Amino acid sequence: MRWSQLYTPTLREAPAGADAVSHRLLVRAGFVRQLMAGHYSLLPLAVRVRAKVIEVVREEMARIGAQEFLLPALHPAEIWRESGRWDVMGDEIFRLRDRRGAELALGMTHEEIFTVLARELASYRDLPQVWYQFQTKFRDEPRPKSGLLRVREFTMKDSYSFDVAADGLDTAFDRHYDAYTRIFARLGVPAIPVQASSGSMGGSASVEFMCPSEAGEDLVVRCTACDYAANVEKATSALAPVADGTAPPVPERFDTPHARTIDELAEQHDVPADRQIKTLVYVVDDRLTLVLMRGDHALVEQKLADATGALALRPAHAEEIRDALGAAPGSLGAVGVTDLPILADEALRGRTAMTTGANTDGVHLRGVDVARDVAVGSWADLREVTAGETCAACGGALDVVRTIEVGHIFKLGRKYTETLDVTVLGPDGDRVTPIMGSYGIGVERAMAAVIETHHDDKGIVWPVAVAPFEAAVVLLNGDDAPTAEAAESIYESLRASRVDTILDDRPLRPGAKFADVELIGIPYRVTVGKRGLANGTVEVTTRATGETTTVPAPEAAAHVHALVTGPTR
Repeated sequence: MRWSQLYTPTLREAPAGADAVSHRLLVRAGFVRQLMAGHYSLLPLAVRVRAKVIEVVREEMARIGAQEFLLPALHPAEIWRESGRWDVMGDEIFRLRDRRGAELALGMTHEEIFTVLARELASYRDLPQVWYQFQTKFRDEPRPKSGLLRVREFTMKDSYSFDVAADGLDTAFDRHYDAYTRIFARLGVPAIPVQASSGSMGGSASVEFMCPSEAGEDLVVRCTACDYAANVEKATSALAPVADGTAPPVPERFDTPHARTIDELAEQHDVPADRQIKTLVYVVDDRLTLVLMRGDHALVEQKLADATGALALRPAHAEEIRDALGAAPGSLGAVGVTDLPILADEALRGRTAMTTGANTDGVHLRGVDVARDVAVGSWADLREVTAGETCAACGGALDVVRTIEVGHIFKLGRKYTETLDVTVLGPDGDRVTPIMGSYGIGVERAMAAVIETHHDDKGIVWPVAVAPFEAAVVLLNGDDAPTAEAAESIYESLRASRVDTILDDRPLRPGAKFADVELIGIPYRVTVGKRGLANGTVEVTTRATGETTTVPAPEAAAHVHALVTGPTR
């Protein structure tokens, strides 16, 4: 490829409103252009990187025996209704009707469609199967942001395993785990595998691969002393023991006319937050439910959804709360409540001498014994873990880091095969329902994650494996025939040795050419100029380090080839 023929509209300034490093650099370096919120056109450089990311993933999927498919992006609504997810997914599904009035959806994932294909599996002898594809997904994100990190249209590698029994699923899951570890290492993404919630996907186990980045939207809790790591939606910690003392025979009412928050109650009535019971009211699958937390702890809604198995979950409205409890938020409590389900966080188990609302505006109760005074129906870990808490696995200190989710693997179980009526003939002649796994990687998000972790003040620093070009031959003094011939010779030699190379033959100043190579992030630059050739040499510059080496011109191609194919690849 000659740069004079390449469409790469680089910009001098960062685009307005680009809040992530990857967003700024992808636009500045001429990789993408926004069509509308959440939808991006990939320009030639981005297409090249995307193809290389896909090839890395494809090679690792082949290594675990997966077979590539390509399924439709447009789905009939009845399949999603059959699985139960047409309503669960809510507004995230793009819904439409065809000219005959049939309801359709743009695929946001493909569990249902792959499961329908699995109906043709006849016998346990047909299993195991691992199927995958690269396909466009559509999700109506309420707030698309950060360039390719949060979009409404993107490419996903999604794979699905089908096995007769749980041990087969365990094997498929472990193989995907290992494959993902290799994929992200090859891409140069420092992905941390963490325990995660399965959310609306369902299933028994879930691991996310998270890339630390300030641009990320997910929080990961990890131990500084051991390998424990979990998404904040799943993380747990060991709390310090609390000595409460003895509660009075019955709770005591006291007036709190100006205390509506945890902090106000602590400041005005000397009740520390960790000795308060915070009462939250949620509608869980259309039923009003009380959720009790320690005053200084925050609820993680995904933990609540996981604990209740809720298909629909929302905070109750003020009028719903007053109708049920007779008071407004700020004075709520669960003492004496028997007609509503009560779910309490484990941090409240065994607590005594606590303070909570009395379900009368401006009144609280002190001396509450949770076991005696509150009809807790179920207990669960519901609280958000914070930095500095103690690791339950080793006793070390926990840290909280902001991350980008770059991959997610699930043990789905039989949720979809049962719902969509998939069975095979088992070894004993009985019908058996296969067990499934689901495994995803967002291709464009992985590209952005690479940039988030590989950049400097000059631009992108692509790892060799996914760079749009592995080397650039920069021609100076292009009007000098011997210099042009030398640059052409090195360029052709690199291409012959299968180094993906671009020849910068543009009639620009050297500084402008160097700046473009650095902005775009090409790993190696060969500078061919009249002055160097007078001594029989060219310069080879490594983008990642900025180091420049003078090399005899006849050896330049071999030198760069060795760099490209060396241990950094």
